[in-house]
Amino acid sequence: MIEAIKTAGAFGINVEKISVDYKKIVSRVNEKIDYESDSIRGAFNGIDNPVLFAAEGRFVGEKRIEVGGQTIAAPKILIASGTRPAIPKINGLQESNYITSDQALRLENLPKTLTIIGGGYIAAELAHFFGSLGSTINIVQQRDLLIPREDEDISKKFTELYARKYNVFLGYNTESVTKKNELYHVITRKSNTGKSVEIVSDQLLIATGRVPNSDTLDLAKSGVKSNQEGFIEVDEKLETNVEGIFALGDAVGKYQFRHSANWEAQYAFNNIMATANDKKIAVEYFAMPHAIFSSPQVAAVGYTEQELRGKEGVGAREIDYAKSIYPFINTAMVEAIEDREGFVKFLVETKTRRILGCHIIGTDASILIHEVLVAMRAGSGGRGSNDTLGNILRTVHIHPALSEVISRAASSVFD
Repeated sequence: MIEAIKTAGAFGINVEKISVDYKKIVSRVNEKIDYESDSIRGAFNGIDNPVLFAAEGRFVGEKRIEVGGQTIAAPKILIASGTRPAIPKINGLQESNYITSDQALRLENLPKTLTIIGGGYIAAELAHFFGSLGSTINIVQQRDLLIPREDEDISKKFTELYARKYNVFLGYNTESVTKKNELYHVITRKSNTGKSVEIVSDQLLIATGRVPNSDTLDLAKSGVKSNQEGFIEVDEKLETNVEGIFALGDAVGKYQFRHSANWEAQYAFNNIMATANDKKIAVEYFAMPHAIFSSPQVAAVGYTEQELRGKEGVGAREIDYAKSIYPFINTAMVEAIEDREGFVKFLVETKTRRILGCHIIGTDASILIHEVLVAMRAGSGGRGSNDTLGNILRTVHIHPALSEVISRAASSVFD
């Protein structure tokens, strides 16, 4: 809303004064979140099954858990223990009273200047939130690009746009943090030149990724295996190496999204309730999307181009592919709304016209990606089992809707 107001002048709408009631914004958000959370917890009150144990638990045997001073046991167990913010080892950080994403949206006062250590999606979203409301933003990123796990063209454009709005320090390693007179002093050094920079702010946010909570569970006593990063190892049906113990969501680390956990939960329920192995179903992860709710928005599904070149990523491969990068501004609706930086990128297998990946940066990217998801999941439409690009090309798109950019990007792949 605040960004729409700030850009209203481009459309001949004059807004003279803008004021932000930060406390009201935070109160509104947290009242809604807390109400929903309390409602879920309240649903367990006064019933015998299921029983909620609102306390920390850990394994004391293969299928025995100690929680709240009691020991409970079950023939089948589901682990959905999630992740927590990863905290890097930086001199003075632990004593500085920093915040993470857990506390960021519960701050009572809007920071005048916010320093963010990290450059992934959490850093991108929270920089957008506080920056839009008026905070000066410093982002210290160890890598050479922001959101580096995205497709390379998306990361480059996103980094360019954020560098225009915020103070972005790329390729910097943070060496120390000190707090003096309520101000944070961050000393960071450029990796390739050795140049040292001191960054001063009244708030410090750590956004350097997340780690699984499996280390709190005493997994060794259950016999359940985890990998070197602490993510619980499961098979394609979400069952661990211990028969009857399942895991899903961030605890598994396959995809760390709320929507992927919801998706896995349906399979976990079926497989936990299955009376025989042949009734269990492998999770279908095909066309798992994600989005970053920043400004601009980012959304993606499938392979990145660097993965298709066989240079990066798990399961990287070399595939003969074609691509298109189509600018938002070449469509009528975007001419109207003035998004001059956004684009859609398609990656398509040359022989079959199978969509391998789609990456979007710009207005409503998180919505636009869904047409591509349906096209990928829906099959061929009569032109061969892999021609998922054709599903988009054979669909009539409303003019001048924003979704025309998907149609035109698809049409330009083989131009």
